[in-house]
Amino acid sequence: MKRNKLINNLQQETLWDVVIIGGGATGLGAAVESVTRGYKTLLLEQLDFTIGTSSRSTKLVHGGVRYLEQGNISLVFEALKERGLLFKNAPHLVSNQTFLIPSYSWWHKPFYTIGLIIYDILSGRKSFGKSRPFSRKNTIKKMPNLIKKQLRGGIVYHDGQFDDARLGLNLAQTAIQNGATVLNYVKVTDLIKQNGKVIGVQAKDQETQQKFNIKAKVVINATGVFVDGILKKDNPKAKKTVKPSQGVHIIINKEFLQSDFALLIPKTKDGRVLFAVPWHDKVILGTTDEPKEKPSIEPQATDKEIDFILETASNYLIKKPTRKDIKSVFAGLRPLAAPNEQEKTKEISRNHKIMISNSGLISIIGGKWTTYREMAEDVINKAQKTANLAKAESITENLKIYGFKEKNDFNNPLYFYGSDLKKIENLIKKDASLGELISKKLHINKAQIVFAVQNEYARNTYDILARRTRALFLDAKECIKIAPQVIQIIAKERQKDKNWEQKELTIFTEIANRYLAN
Repeated sequence: MKRNKLINNLQQETLWDVVIIGGGATGLGAAVESVTRGYKTLLLEQLDFTIGTSSRSTKLVHGGVRYLEQGNISLVFEALKERGLLFKNAPHLVSNQTFLIPSYSWWHKPFYTIGLIIYDILSGRKSFGKSRPFSRKNTIKKMPNLIKKQLRGGIVYHDGQFDDARLGLNLAQTAIQNGATVLNYVKVTDLIKQNGKVIGVQAKDQETQQKFNIKAKVVINATGVFVDGILKKDNPKAKKTVKPSQGVHIIINKEFLQSDFALLIPKTKDGRVLFAVPWHDKVILGTTDEPKEKPSIEPQATDKEIDFILETASNYLIKKPTRKDIKSVFAGLRPLAAPNEQEKTKEISRNHKIMISNSGLISIIGGKWTTYREMAEDVINKAQKTANLAKAESITENLKIYGFKEKNDFNNPLYFYGSDLKKIENLIKKDASLGELISKKLHINKAQIVFAVQNEYARNTYDILARRTRALFLDAKECIKIAPQVIQIIAKERQKDKNWEQKELTIFTEIANRYLAN
């Protein structure tokens, strides 16, 4: 019913102030920024919210220690400011995570300590905690599974951790709550032009095949790695603006880290950093940096990337993870600005860029999750000027994000619902059977499935197990096992027949198999 209401809004509005293509971090942030300034705002996502890169991050809200080393002080400063704002505005999703950098050389400790003190200074009043050197004894105590040979100690610092797909969903809900129309599974098929200017978009509901001609004062292309596809619709001769770079993560059990601290390996053999971060009772290991020629909705991790992560982790951990220990593997594509020929993808700035075509189409590329709000503010400022919209100041620095809840128990497996947790508890009060666990391993109950369909715009099993819960990212085999039960609940809620259930199981099983390492 909620989706029907949004489709109805789409049909009734004759002229939108701002139409945004793309439901990832950038697009969703722009929708919140636009609607809270009072603009009639429409966002269209061809599949599910955050289905691409925006659900496949390392789950860190951070200034970027690596960017500090590269000398990109302005990006680090901006990101640390935004990290603090996100912690304030979405405390149900953002937590303070302690990191440890092990030192196996005499110069590591003073070098990284000085760098991280600068990191702390740049964060100012929004600091998450002081960086400090650790003795060998304390380092071993806090992370007993570290290889001890030649270990001289460590450096401890603080950064933020978050749930990327849940934040994306909450941004969609924030935008809708403030009056925007935000729809998943509606694909923009073309641009509408008049006298060489973009005046709207053509779109199609992926479920009903219904087509829409949508007029807009300004159109924003926020499609991440697919930004060039929209630019080509505007101008077939448009130059390539994005160079996708693949980052892979693997999930293993927490016994391999044996610590509440996250591990940061500051220099891998490819010049990147590698993280081992506790997340949802598991550990995320990653990431890689492999240039890709073409964007893909479902990028696949290569054997080379998986082996690189395992090998690097094994150089530091006593208990060494192998392929059979991998619970899930996922890949995301960074929408990096197309580099110079000599420039490697890991060296390309993560600053965002905004381009305005001769047609008035606005495209935004680059950036990172942490700076999504600042990116949104910048792109809506450009939209306001381009379309001569009524002047309005940004209010998002102090805007509480949907689900806002100040005191959270992050040990509760359902913490990420924030203020919505009460609604799930109420569903169980009305029907006790909904409290039954579908998966003990992943702490998923039936009420979560019902709630995702009724209140979180989930349309299928993949939406629910990958992005409403994070189950597929945590344990792919377990998800394949519980899928039939999940599908039955969705079918009942959406009034689907047995044929739909069978097709849905085939589709989901095929997707889930891509998250297996073997």
